[in-house]
Amino acid sequence: MMKLKRYTLTLALLTFFAVTAMAQPEDPDAPTPFGFVEILVAAGALYGGKKVYKATRKQE
Repeated sequence: MMKLKRYTLTLALLTFFAVTAMAQPEDPDAPTPFGFVEILVAAGALYGGKKVYKATRKQE
């Protein structure tokens, strides 16, 4: 029962923060800044791709 409460609370908090993060800038034509988070996401995708590539090459 405690696990269900923790899961529900976590889901509610994540939903709340996701909804508040979807704010739009005042001017819709304004360019979106390229921040550090995007660089981290790209680096993680490249690292994951490298790991998958090495795993498939190892199996062959």
